[in-house]
Amino acid sequence: MKLSPKFLQKLREKFSEKKTRRWMWAGVIAFVALQIYFVQEMVAALVLFTGLFVIVALLALVMYLVDQAAKWSMMWAEQHAGPAIQLLRRGWTLAEELSKKPFRRPRSETAQ
Repeated sequence: MKLSPKFLQKLREKFSEKKTRRWMWAGVIAFVALQIYFVQEMVAALVLFTGLFVIVALLALVMYLVDQAAKWSMMWAEQHAGPAIQLLRRGWTLAEELSKKPFRRPRSETAQ
């Protein structure tokens, strides 16, 4: 299909250099604006996910520190509980001995 010279002339007039340049710059500006908007969206998403990651990391750190404190306190209690355990064993033995003794003397009569 061959284009006629008249059609090409009309096409040239319609798309003059000035109009073309103006539309070209409008297109470039629109493209740059869309790219800037896209970058802003990506930066906003990065900030949100970074904040979320920091919150989760802080929660994990707190849980770790609580676990370490529990381990330390159990080790401390194990080391310092020796006298208390001995006292508990003596008390338990005394309670066993008292429970084996009768509450009244043998051959005693009930009070009336």
